[in-house]
Amino acid sequence: MLGPVILAASRSDRMRRLISAAPVTRQVVDRFIPGETVDEIVPIVQDLSDRGLELTMDVVGEDITRPEQAAAARDAYLALIDRLGELELGTRAEMSVKLSMFGQSLPSPATTLNRGPSGPAPAFQGGHELALANVRPVVEAAAAIGTTVTLDAEDHTTLDSMFAIHEELRKDFPQTGCVIQAYLFRTEADARRLAESGSRVRLVKGAYKEPAEVAYQQKHEIDKAYVRILKILMEGAGYPMIGSHDPRLISIAQELARTAGRKLDEYEFQMLYGIRSDEHLRLAAEGHRMRVYTAYGTDWYGYFMRRLAEKPANLRFFVRSMISKG
Repeated sequence: MLGPVILAASRSDRMRRLISAAPVTRQVVDRFIPGETVDEIVPIVQDLSDRGLELTMDVVGEDITRPEQAAAARDAYLALIDRLGELELGTRAEMSVKLSMFGQSLPSPATTLNRGPSGPAPAFQGGHELALANVRPVVEAAAAIGTTVTLDAEDHTTLDSMFAIHEELRKDFPQTGCVIQAYLFRTEADARRLAESGSRVRLVKGAYKEPAEVAYQQKHEIDKAYVRILKILMEGAGYPMIGSHDPRLISIAQELARTAGRKLDEYEFQMLYGIRSDEHLRLAAEGHRMRVYTAYGTDWYGYFMRRLAEKPANLRFFVRSMISKG
């Protein structure tokens, strides 16, 4: 029940100031966000890679209000990619990007992407074209060092735009991935469309506050949807990426992969940095591809609050730390 409250707090400037000022916050944030700069994060990338893990890198920050902030986000990813390339870590780390951070939510005239023979796509409001223009250089730079980019899913109002950008980028960079969210009613249909040869699709439960008109609200409903959608992906021709820390869902994913005849390198698990780290190593030791979602940067508040909202244990950890250090 606290999840929606915490998600609402993630958008509150007052709560941002209050939580940011708490002396213990930095200590707890470090559990999920191990650095603020490229120099701080590179040793983390090297260490995880040395342990047999792969990574997906997220430069945190999404609630931008100006085009120059979107350009700065693009440049931050380009700087990260340059450093990873210099250190020959490109094959170990991909990028995860939120298109809102690249200008998707900024106001601009409606735009339409031409889909060719199938006719024009719907018009998109906001900074759709700006986000596409900003993310393309990141995708190009990632490809140049032997890695790729996955487009993170955000709230349901942004998804048609995200999928259209994903489709456009895959014309030149077919390895570009995307994320789908099990709690949305639309996702089973999206999974069937996306489960094609060459596609890379990360399935997560979903961490945004969505209305009952578009999303399941109960955990058991979301879990059932997750299994149905994962079965679609495993039986499809693409590359499934299982984004979950739930032991039961991880076991089900392994069984679905065996039933579908998939080899260990034909799917992967993904978990957040700082959560179930022993499980990361266990899965890697068993021969699974295990990718750690690793965020860094100074604009950590929204990311941090979603981590608290999506798992009660994270919130308990934060509250205990505040009580013991307060």
